[in-house]
Amino acid sequence: MKISQPLTLSKKKFTYNILDSIETEIEVTENPYELSIQELFTMAARINKKRSFLFVSKVLGKHLPINPHKGLLTAALLGARYLEIVQGIKYVETEKLLTSFYREELYKSKAFVPEHVCPVVIGFAETATALGHAFFDCFQNAEYFHTTREEIKQLRPEITFEEEHSHATSHRCYIPLEMIQNGREIILIDDELTTGKTALNIIESIHSKFPRQVYTIVSILDWRSEQDRKRFQQVQQELGIKINVVSLITGTVQVKQIRELVNHSPINEREDYAKASIEWIDLSPFFSNTTFSVDNPMNQSAFIYETGRFGLSSPDNNNLHHKASLAAVILNQKRSGHKTLCLGTGEFMYLPMKLASLMGSGIFYQSTTRSPIFTKNKVGYGARFGESFPNPEDLSITHFVYNIPPGFYDELFVFMERKVELESLQPLLKELEKLQIKMIRLVYFSNNRGEQNEKHNQ
Repeated sequence: MKISQPLTLSKKKFTYNILDSIETEIEVTENPYELSIQELFTMAARINKKRSFLFVSKVLGKHLPINPHKGLLTAALLGARYLEIVQGIKYVETEKLLTSFYREELYKSKAFVPEHVCPVVIGFAETATALGHAFFDCFQNAEYFHTTREEIKQLRPEITFEEEHSHATSHRCYIPLEMIQNGREIILIDDELTTGKTALNIIESIHSKFPRQVYTIVSILDWRSEQDRKRFQQVQQELGIKINVVSLITGTVQVKQIRELVNHSPINEREDYAKASIEWIDLSPFFSNTTFSVDNPMNQSAFIYETGRFGLSSPDNNNLHHKASLAAVILNQKRSGHKTLCLGTGEFMYLPMKLASLMGSGIFYQSTTRSPIFTKNKVGYGARFGESFPNPEDLSITHFVYNIPPGFYDELFVFMERKVELESLQPLLKELEKLQIKMIRLVYFSNNRGEQNEKHNQ
């Protein structure tokens, strides 16, 4: 059997064969909105001895390009499911959400979770930063931050925890103490639960310093085994807490390694590609610089507040949406192609996705990633094309971008939170030029050094 698409065994069971090396059998046990799993993910093989397989999401905008509306609508569906499961409230427009999801169209809805529900929402870096923020969009009265892999020299993280199976394991939380020094419900957002260990790690880390009674884990996919679920019950009993779990698809996964994987990554040796036209777009006037940067002499530009890395309230978020609508006018004026890719970078995913959703038709959105994946140009496989390059913001870290077919896009917008030197961008630009992208627009949101901001604010 040499397929990458699932072979349906029954209504609820699916088998994926990953590069004739890994066989994954999935049984779906709960699917409240009757979503097609083919709409949500495909699979690929990780270059990672800790976990050999990867669910490649079709709705996150990470490894695969998506319509940005679909990413935002996925988070809204999770918001509706949260209302049903945790709050016991039926959201009356769920059917409209589902229709818009399948049509990949804009769904205009105000925050629908009532004001008396006021949790702290946490998105997991790097994959779920946009999902977490878009879920936060559903709330009238909440606060949000996302974990980060960045080491920020002016701050000490209030919480740290480990994600054992990840390529980059350490998470840090740089937030105001008052945001978490309370008894409010904490909602953790991730794209999928395989064992749930990462979620339990952060719950135990938070609870040791900032105890409370209720935690909720929200994830598109929940593949925990019976043993994993017992571990959740055990932690609840040990800590005297309630852990809710909300997902769109629940089931189990059985993985069988058939043989060792061989790297299928194609070598692109083309030397006759045309140089791309490069244009810089400065969006920094629309956004607010922090006084924080990383301990890296090659890039001292400050982060911005609007990512949520340092915490956002619902009023802050409303202001962010207004800023994004103004910034999108500038981007729309710059567009010249019919097929446009908006590329977020690393953890910087939500603002690029939000802006992409405001840039009209013919827009695709995805992001660069730290995750190394085996690539093979095979229909249905989760990583058909792949390029690697040093992260322009930190050349010591390798980044990847997947599933950009050569010659497919007319133009590319690369969204970077902080402006970097053109020299640091050359490896990335060279890879993009190999993909026959003729027009590359480099969009940045901060051009100020953290130390300079600090002096200015004193």
